[in-house]
Amino acid sequence: MTTKKTMKSAFESMMFVWGEPLDVKTAAEVFNINWKDAYDYFLELKQEYDQEGRGIKIIEINKSFQFVTNAENSSYVERLCTPVKEKKLSQSALEVLAIIAYKQPITKGEIDSIRGIKCDRVIEGLVKKELIQEKGRSSAIGRPILYGTTDAFLKHFGFETLKDLPDIENIESAVVADDPEDEVYAQQISLEFDM
Repeated sequence: MTTKKTMKSAFESMMFVWGEPLDVKTAAEVFNINWKDAYDYFLELKQEYDQEGRGIKIIEINKSFQFVTNAENSSYVERLCTPVKEKKLSQSALEVLAIIAYKQPITKGEIDSIRGIKCDRVIEGLVKKELIQEKGRSSAIGRPILYGTTDAFLKHFGFETLKDLPDIENIESAVVADDPEDEVYAQQISLEFDM
């Protein structure tokens, strides 16, 4: 014979899996018991949850029972479930990221030279997004910082290792003009990525 404790535990599991309000008659049929007994067990279970002040409550809807979150916690649940807007990388960020990925470890001066424009703010943004990081210092005059990509970069672009990067013989030759007849200047570098 099934104990009341076992049935109440099973009712909890059934409500959790069911998702929708669980009808007392349906639950009673599972245990082959009188619907009135099942109803009393649900009421006891509901009372236990109310007394303990849990984050999950049981509500009754027309002889059916369902789990719901405690209304007092709604602001926390809302913050958790509100999607964070993920900012996309700008064209200049993608260009700098590609240069770093293919030439790493590389200094900011070398990146500036390839792009033909200063990229201090872009590098700062990529570091904040944890797509690149400092990899040490160059032995050149002034010992400039060397930059390289991170594991977050690999994850973001779906690579297992840097060996998975598409083959490009020379990053400077990856320049693509909007119009093939346009002359391309260093400030107009545009790299194409398959994402």
